[in-house]
Amino acid sequence: MDGGSVPGSATPSAVPDVLAPALEVVFCGINPGRVSDAAAAHFANPRNDFWRLLHDAGFTPRLFEPQGQFALLELGIGVTNAAYRTTKGSGDLRRADFAGASGRLGRIATELRPRAIAFVGKEAYRGTFGERPDLGAQIRTLGDVGLFVLPSTSPANAAVPYDERRRWFVALRDWLEPVDRAAARALVLDRCDRTLLVQFVDTTGQAWWATPGGGVDAGETTEQTIRRELAEEAGLVDFDLGPEIWTRDHTFAWYGRIYRQRERIHLVRVDEHRPAPRIDLAAEHVHEVRWWTLDELDRTAETLVPRRLPRLLRDLLEHGPPPEPLDAGI
Repeated sequence: MDGGSVPGSATPSAVPDVLAPALEVVFCGINPGRVSDAAAAHFANPRNDFWRLLHDAGFTPRLFEPQGQFALLELGIGVTNAAYRTTKGSGDLRRADFAGASGRLGRIATELRPRAIAFVGKEAYRGTFGERPDLGAQIRTLGDVGLFVLPSTSPANAAVPYDERRRWFVALRDWLEPVDRAAARALVLDRCDRTLLVQFVDTTGQAWWATPGGGVDAGETTEQTIRRELAEEAGLVDFDLGPEIWTRDHTFAWYGRIYRQRERIHLVRVDEHRPAPRIDLAAEHVHEVRWWTLDELDRTAETLVPRRLPRLLRDLLEHGPPPEPLDAGI
């Protein structure tokens, strides 16, 4: 995707977005300056250190020129701006210039699914979300996509030494490498074929429904993890563990870290059960635990994890457990 905008953006930029699916990181500047506007290239001012920092921090094997910006896509790197209007300096921007920025970046996160978005300068982040960040990894995410704030690379940011800026770029490169995590979950069905789901809500209000379960603690088996999690989240202890029906490989950001999680999902059948959590659900960012019918899953506009849960469940009810675990997708 290029040409200056993403679907639904109102104001095309003179500087085209450099975007594609499944990038490792999208760098987000604040807005085009006049030199970048004239060159139709990001960070084109020769006094801007962006391209040198990319190389010195190990993102690129050589020093790129701004006109070669689309070659970044082959390295898993994209570039966009928080505001599209060209100005002499970022101090000339108005609040209205950032209208829709968070929604546009949210669509990039949802549709293109980069691993992270890195804001080049605190003001790019503040203009987008209306809050002042610290440098580094952020608690806020856009869905599964992590957010990181770098020092500005502009010559106007001369108060921050080059070595300090390079240190933050290196920190970003290291942070982008996911932490491997094993997880176990259960598709719990009652005698009416309702499924038990847990609603997670993060600190920014993003919410989604998922099957109960969680990370495998050191020394635990998959079964031990599922029994612990079902007891804690739903008070469910009397059940037989059924076959492994699905797997799910999932890379996501959570509380300032990026995880690469492999989930093993088992079938659990119960006659009936009233959820009675044994832990403080709020401390686990769990808002609610309840039963869902298949019709409710089909009709809901809420976010389900995995996204094709209704189709997977329908196939399971019609054909029974698969001979080998199926990939449940994202």
